[in-house]
Amino acid sequence: MDDQRLGAALRAVRVRRGRTQKELAVEAGISSSAVSLIERGHLDTLSLLVLRRVAAALDIRIEVDPRLRGGDIDRLLNAGHARLHEELAHFLDQLPGWVHAPEVSFSFYGERGVIDILAFHEESGSLLIIELKTELVSFEDLLTTMDIRMRLGKRIAHERGWAANTVSCWVVVAETAPNRRRRASHRALLRSAFPANGTAMRAWLARPTSPIRAFSLWSISNGGGANRPAALVRRVRRPKPSAKAAESAAQAA
Repeated sequence: MDDQRLGAALRAVRVRRGRTQKELAVEAGISSSAVSLIERGHLDTLSLLVLRRVAAALDIRIEVDPRLRGGDIDRLLNAGHARLHEELAHFLDQLPGWVHAPEVSFSFYGERGVIDILAFHEESGSLLIIELKTELVSFEDLLTTMDIRMRLGKRIAHERGWAANTVSCWVVVAETAPNRRRRASHRALLRSAFPANGTAMRAWLARPTSPIRAFSLWSISNGGGANRPAALVRRVRRPKPSAKAAESAAQAA
């Protein structure tokens, strides 16, 4: 991110819309001096939250693009997503009565996308839309995405020859420290949108009845498990014998 260029861009938009720094500061809920620092490119003295407030007041979206020296972030994220996908697919294979399909694409009247895993329980007519996330970024995008897929669920199932009576969803997120913090900071929002957790989801999968909307963390470091933390491996070193103990052992030998 080029601090100087970003600051200049925000200033240009503000000026074009005929607003003063003070007016922008009031709307963003920050000080005028903070707006001045941003426009002069001094972003290292401000938090990302302050920057996003100013951008939102100007109807600008700020995107942070992480880059890894000598590596490929996208490749690492895709590898994590693939592993999470593999573990969920294996988990579903163990459930009687369920069939599932990976990477199911859809397109209806301009609304299109790809569902990570689409599962169906024929006996109950229960359709389950599974969204996999290695990183929680935008909760607004997540809610919008799931609402669209829930609304189109029966049509998507029909194209595969599945007669769905109900549509449910399960958002499965890789369990990492950042994701745990983001979940905690948006707990009320997530509970409202996805009332069920991993424990409730497992019970429902064994006996699907009414529709369910669930959110849970999945550990991919020890084979996975909804709402189950990764096992920590602790290396235990044996204490070195004392000189007296070593002398006694030598005499015994």
